[in-house]
Amino acid sequence: MSAANAAASTRCNNEGAFGALVMAKWLHFAASPTFTAMALLTIVFDTGAPGVLCSAGSGVMLSGMAPMYLLMAAFHLGPWLKLISRRRNVAQDDSFPASKSF
Repeated sequence: MSAANAAASTRCNNEGAFGALVMAKWLHFAASPTFTAMALLTIVFDTGAPGVLCSAGSGVMLSGMAPMYLLMAAFHLGPWLKLISRRRNVAQDDSFPASKSF
């Protein structure tokens, strides 16, 4: 294998690894909206007559898949909250320019 082929192979592997890291970074933002959408779809399209009968007897409406999806969405809000916090901190830092009097 020549040096040019080895360099090209290394670059290709590094690009693949970089692409995987970028994809993984953005993939964790998909969990919370996905679980929220699943909860809404479950609420809207779940006819669940047996579920209604079971929950009517116990008086607790927290059974079923929709509350579980909402709980999972809440657990996966971390990346979104961190992104919002970073943007808010950057906006606050930009709103007060540094004093140039010194």
